[in-house]
Amino acid sequence: MKKNIGPVLSLYPTPLVVIGAMVNEKPNWVLVGHLGIMGHNRLMVSLAKAHYTNQGIKANGTLTVNIVDEALLPKADRSGCVSGAKADKSRLFEYEMGEAGAPVIKASPLTMECTVTDNYETEGFDNFILKIENTYAEPSVLNENGKVNYHVLKPVLFEMPTYEYLRTGEVIGNCMKIGKE
Repeated sequence: MKKNIGPVLSLYPTPLVVIGAMVNEKPNWVLVGHLGIMGHNRLMVSLAKAHYTNQGIKANGTLTVNIVDEALLPKADRSGCVSGAKADKSRLFEYEMGEAGAPVIKASPLTMECTVTDNYETEGFDNFILKIENTYAEPSVLNENGKVNYHVLKPVLFEMPTYEYLRTGEVIGNCMKIGKE
């Protein structure tokens, strides 16, 4: 018989990302492991209300979701170690402005630029509902059909209770085929 361990969030690991937003006319970056898919063109990013970045997201209505790979991990981790309210993180990453007006990390292999469509507030958290406006990908992470090749991209995963970073794994089967065998 299974043991009831209480109301424990157990959907980890999740992709690790750095959120970029303009705050007081400068880019600010924050490491995020709480995000989810809400259809084919919508995301949800959950940030503690105390995050400095939330000010810019609310003021401008745009942000970027920058996928973290192993090469980006040291700087990405740094973006989560210090608050933008206490330290200027604007120069942590080289960036360019996306078409919707949010900062895009040049070194991130894949970035989704989003507009905020809603903020679902829960106790202590802003849960930004986002529409993907633009996706910027390094050509090296795209396959011959122009689709993201996750065998090449290899996003870092975040596991919550232990605060560990994980590598993506090997293929164990093909969706919608295993059940037909």
